[in-house]
Amino acid sequence: MNNILQLKGRFEQRPNSSVPGLPKLPKGKSVTSVHLKELAKQIFTIMSYWQENTDIGGALVSVHYKQIVAKSNRLKVVLAEGSKSPTESIRGAKFVWEKNESGKTIQKHVFTHFVKLETLRKSFELLKEVAIIVDREYEGTLTSEKCEKIADKKEHYSGETVSKSAFLKTIVDGYYVERFDVDRANEEITQDSIITIYQTGVETKQLLAKFGINIVDDRIIDGTTLRLSPDEAKLLYNNASYLVAMSLTDFSEINKDDIVDDINGWDDDSLSLIPEPSNEPVIGVIDTQFNDKVYFNKWVEYTNMLDENIPLSEEDYKHGTAVSYIIVDGPQGNPNLEDGCGRFRVRHFGVATHSGFSSFAVLRLIRDIVAKNRDIKVWNLSLGSKLEIKPNFISPEAAELDRIQSEYDVVFVVAGTNLPIGKEGSDMKIGSPADSLNSLVVNAVDFKGKAASYTRSGPVLSFFNKPDLSYYGGDGNRAEDKIVVCRDNMGAAYVSGTSFAAPWVSRKLAYLIHIMGMSRELAKALLIDSAAKWERKDDISHRIGYGVLPKHISEIVHSADEEIRFLMMGTAEEYETYTYNLPVPIVNNAHPFYAKATLVYFPQCNRNQGVDYTSTEMDIHFGRVVINKNNNATIKPIDNNKQSEEGFTLYEEDARKMYRKWDNVKHISEEIKDRAVPRKAYDSGLWGLSIKTKERITTRTKEPLQFGVVVTLKEMNGVNRIDDFIKLCMARGWLVSRLDVQNQIDVYAKAEEEIIFE
Repeated sequence: MNNILQLKGRFEQRPNSSVPGLPKLPKGKSVTSVHLKELAKQIFTIMSYWQENTDIGGALVSVHYKQIVAKSNRLKVVLAEGSKSPTESIRGAKFVWEKNESGKTIQKHVFTHFVKLETLRKSFELLKEVAIIVDREYEGTLTSEKCEKIADKKEHYSGETVSKSAFLKTIVDGYYVERFDVDRANEEITQDSIITIYQTGVETKQLLAKFGINIVDDRIIDGTTLRLSPDEAKLLYNNASYLVAMSLTDFSEINKDDIVDDINGWDDDSLSLIPEPSNEPVIGVIDTQFNDKVYFNKWVEYTNMLDENIPLSEEDYKHGTAVSYIIVDGPQGNPNLEDGCGRFRVRHFGVATHSGFSSFAVLRLIRDIVAKNRDIKVWNLSLGSKLEIKPNFISPEAAELDRIQSEYDVVFVVAGTNLPIGKEGSDMKIGSPADSLNSLVVNAVDFKGKAASYTRSGPVLSFFNKPDLSYYGGDGNRAEDKIVVCRDNMGAAYVSGTSFAAPWVSRKLAYLIHIMGMSRELAKALLIDSAAKWERKDDISHRIGYGVLPKHISEIVHSADEEIRFLMMGTAEEYETYTYNLPVPIVNNAHPFYAKATLVYFPQCNRNQGVDYTSTEMDIHFGRVVINKNNNATIKPIDNNKQSEEGFTLYEEDARKMYRKWDNVKHISEEIKDRAVPRKAYDSGLWGLSIKTKERITTRTKEPLQFGVVVTLKEMNGVNRIDDFIKLCMARGWLVSRLDVQNQIDVYAKAEEEIIFE
């Protein structure tokens, strides 16, 4: 087997030099004055409503688009406040599924803006004036051909009351917008709930007091997410349903994992052989309580985070203890899952009981726990809700995990949640917090690699790939089909569930970060890349994710003899981060390789933006470098990615489907065919990697964002060409290091030695 290579060298940075021209309608499309007048009428009706209802100090307006729209096709001038872009007033986004004119159900974007009443008045006047110009100058219909001629100065624009730029922007706004409205939430609230309201011009507590709801700061997170009782929620829905952006039940029941007791699973003598802990890496566990009577208790530092007055029963310790057992010493009871990672110490925080927990309370605890334990890089979270995720927003728990991972250098491994008892065989969506996008979400498979009968499915927000990958969690009625755990001092228990698949992945992730010295971006990318084997198809299952992770760590930190796998780290500071300097070996004027690549980054996320949740998009282009006739270098991507190419139009829905636009994990791969045809080597003989970075909100200050890329080259004829690749890379200035496992173990041990000064 070949060692994985790490390439260190220079990435170039380039700002976006393209200057957008005046907006134009899509080819063959048109806008009528009748539609513009109808939009103006809707704006006037909304303005009249908010003139009478002044509680929020402005106006909430929902913009219903005809389809899923790219950032560049959202409002440009309608609802703009002064020189600001209309995107700055967005307070929420969601999808709706409605029938079009032909009766086909399609997915559409809805954005909710908060604006001043004066902004509504100006937007009404603008739409009305533009409709008059379309009636007078273009017989009531402006076609895309006419629009293009006006934009390109091939036809004189004769409007006097509206500038040409404002006219064209209003036309394009009118084309993409189906209608304006004031949307209202409509849900039956019977339990304590976590409700997020739209951010308005009035402070939250002051605003709620207007409707008879008086709450303290401890029941507010991030200014707009609240914990309300059923009576308080009813008051809000009855008086101001337009304020509710999203809501869900607060009390989450832990998924009951299938547990079968077997007191004689192992003998106590074998368990006494576990050595004293020394300098092993520490993994954080946030779960139910830990039983400190178990044989491996010295390996676990346990803190009960619940109020000391909350009574705890024997059941409250079983789930959390079993999870920590797998992390500390799982391979001893499960030799068939020996992973070669050794043992890990655990810092265990008990935040829940077996019967359930308050999501709101756990939300407040997790950030405090992570902030006070900065030495921990990997956190295991095997708690999950019985309820399905919502289609239009991320759960508060997942959003908090994403924020923490964006702010701190940590990564959460989250169980994909199980089907509740009685729901077997149903196609049920995963439960929170498995909708966390920055986390590594793990589903379970049986020992044959098939999705376990209790697994639930993604995607998240009808788009994002979750779970990320799967691992063995046990399934079936026989003891040998389950995972062996120690959860008390009575012997072994046989269990199954996603809760017991996740900690195996936490072990591997911690090994890559602590022992192999990888960044969290590279470690996560390498695990996903290892799970997504060459035979993976594009129609990925939302129950298994990108694939099933190999059992042994050696299969992850090595590649096959015919493969060259290398890692690259970078930081995106400008629009494009790139290198055109990757020397892939050439044989007979061709590259005899299949290629695949996985990109991972941890973007900032904004729950208040609804379905537009991730703030940053990284678009990966990897392939051969081509020198065009103008002597400019471009990349011919292995996935034929044409995003950002000049003159190429790609609809937002297609960009998301084909190239995972806005997803924070990108995996691209060539298909292995029966007849292998080497790729033609162009003049330079080089390959390139380009990462194009875009921000969802154009006015947001762009901060450097780190990314990790794993590239695998598979020789078509089974020849080992890694030495050739290393020599070529070194000749082109790359610093190449082989990730030797034993050497990394020695380095870690030396670094963790305690030095005693005399």
